[in-house]
Amino acid sequence: MSVDRTPRAEPAFARAVAKALGDVGTVLALGARSARYAPASADVRTVEAPDDAPPAADEALPAADGAVVAFCVQDWPDLERGLAAVRAATRGPVAVLTRDPERIAAHWLSAYAPEVVAADAARHPALDRIAAALGDDVTTTRLPVPFTSVEGFAEAYYARPERLLDADVRRADPAWGLVDEMTARRAVAALRTALESGAWDDRHGRLRVQPTYDGSVVLLTTGRTLES
Repeated sequence: MSVDRTPRAEPAFARAVAKALGDVGTVLALGARSARYAPASADVRTVEAPDDAPPAADEALPAADGAVVAFCVQDWPDLERGLAAVRAATRGPVAVLTRDPERIAAHWLSAYAPEVVAADAARHPALDRIAAALGDDVTTTRLPVPFTSVEGFAEAYYARPERLLDADVRRADPAWGLVDEMTARRAVAALRTALESGAWDDRHGRLRVQPTYDGSVVLLTTGRTLES
C-alpha cells in the first residue's frame, strides 16, 4: 500500500495553533506547510522562499496580526535572523510548531534505524534556542501525536510500524534521505525482522492500542498579545 502524499495538516496540531493564535484577523505563514496550519478563519499571507529559507531580518515581510511557522525551522540557515524577521512583521503572537531533538531519539525506531533517528535529531534546533530567538515570554506546549496522524515523520506511525516498510512512506520523511542507501536498507531489514519474529510486539505492542503518543512535537508561542 502506498502512502497518500497529498500534503495535509494534522488536525490536532492545527487546532492547537489556532488556539495559540487566538482571534487574529491576518496571519503571516512562512511557506506552504505553515500556511496549511494557519487558522481557516484568518486572512493568510504566505511568504515563499527558496529552499524554505526565511527572508533576512532587514527584508520587509507582510505585516500581520499573528504568524505561524510550522515544521520548517530545521531548514533555515539562520534561525535567529529568520525569527527576528517574523517578529518584526507581526503585531501579535507567533506560533512555532516544531520537534524537540532531545525527544526524537526516544522513539522506538532508534533501536532499528539509529543513524536515521540521530540524523533527524541533529537537524532540529534546540527548544531553548528557538525560545531565545522569539525574544519574550514563550509558552511551550507538548502536543501528543494522534494514532491516525497524517504527518509524515516516524512518530506518526508509532502504532503502525509496518507502514515504515513502505518505501513511499519513508520517502515522505526527509530523515531517511539523510543516510546512505545501504544504511537505510539495513534499518528496514532490522525492523522487518523484528516485526516478523514478534520481537517488536513483545517490546512495543501496547502502542497498537494507545490513542496518542507523547513524542517530540512541540508548539512554542510568544506571550505577545494584540494591542487595541
